[in-house]
Amino acid sequence: MSKILRLNSKSADYKAQLDALLSRETDTGADVQNLVADILADVKSRGDAALCEYTAKFDGWNCTAQNMVISRERMEDAWHKVSDMDRQSLQLAVDRIRAYHEKQVQEDWSFTDDAGLTLGQKVTALDSVGLYVPGGKAAYPSSVLMNAVPAQVAGVEKIVMVVPTPAGEMNDLVLAAAFVSGVQLGFAVGGAQAVAALAYGTATIPAVDKIVGPGNKFVAAAKRQVFGTCGIDMIAGPSEIVVVADGGHPEWLAADFLSQAEHDEAAQSIFITTDPALIDAVDDAIEKHLQVLPRAAIARASVENHGALILVEDWDVAAETVNIIAPEHLELALDNPDAMLPKIKHAGAIFLGHFVPEALGDYVAGPNHVLPTNRTARFSSPLGVYDFQKRTSIIRSTPEGVQAIGAAAAHLAHREGLQCHALTLELRLADKKD
Repeated sequence: MSKILRLNSKSADYKAQLDALLSRETDTGADVQNLVADILADVKSRGDAALCEYTAKFDGWNCTAQNMVISRERMEDAWHKVSDMDRQSLQLAVDRIRAYHEKQVQEDWSFTDDAGLTLGQKVTALDSVGLYVPGGKAAYPSSVLMNAVPAQVAGVEKIVMVVPTPAGEMNDLVLAAAFVSGVQLGFAVGGAQAVAALAYGTATIPAVDKIVGPGNKFVAAAKRQVFGTCGIDMIAGPSEIVVVADGGHPEWLAADFLSQAEHDEAAQSIFITTDPALIDAVDDAIEKHLQVLPRAAIARASVENHGALILVEDWDVAAETVNIIAPEHLELALDNPDAMLPKIKHAGAIFLGHFVPEALGDYVAGPNHVLPTNRTARFSSPLGVYDFQKRTSIIRSTPEGVQAIGAAAAHLAHREGLQCHALTLELRLADKKD
């Protein structure tokens, strides 16, 4: 038996134990706010000079305004350097991600009401977006695809990328992903300094309207602080998965349970079932996988510190538990997942049945893998085309329309003490009477 926490919904203190499990520390940069604020201010003030100084300090290479640029030609060169299987896999992913996100495109609409006003909505794409792509210990080309493709589908005109390159080493697979997904320009910088450059602009890096993409605690803290100067997607915490199962292969379920744990020691994996024998079998299979996985040390730290195996009395309690957790990823590894699906209110992405592990969604299924974490699925949605479009209200009125509703508006303006607001309406009402 592993050291993974076990919970039972019949325990008198089950809800308290669940709350304690979910109250884990998520490192989103609270301890580095002041340092990040200094970096942001310095880059805002000194531009490329400060950006390159921080890059030299943190990433260990001699950055200049010239050599930080990753041209479209450099991306194309990487595309041709990677293997045939790399290219085929990236192209398949791009095609499927694009096909899914094309369904999300919003369009203008309008209607004319009984008062004679025509009301509507105008949808426009953002002008520019900056993608933050993690670098360093791990390279995530899938992150490039999931951020760039919906922006391109939305109609964003300028898509640029920043990616840290420790010791000046660039990852060809990341650059190939940037090429095939439509990134126009990249910069070999990362950290809070790169977020500052995207938010404020430098002589070399253009300021953008929105910054998207995951990063470490310095990046998370920087995104918090530049919000308002530009938009951001979300503050992403450590990855999460909940697997709800009524049977199946314990080896599959254990691998699914560990799939997010191998990301980060702070990730959280939770398994839920009504079958105590299945918990024992999955627990045994988890330990077997941990004997051979290359990232076993990371995964073990994650599941032993933050994971749980939960026995529930029935499937209604299972659904209630899921809604409390509001997980980033939810696998309903059930013979009839559609029976539980209507009961689920809070989850970033839901995977139905025994044959769709979360990893399929990470890469080629089509829906976005940038998802709300740390229980924010209660009020947030996956990244999508709608994050790269904005909506503008449209209001048109005839003279008759003002006559129909203007007096009420003027009355409310007076009640709020805004007499000039009221006057703008009363002048038009008076003009009609003349």
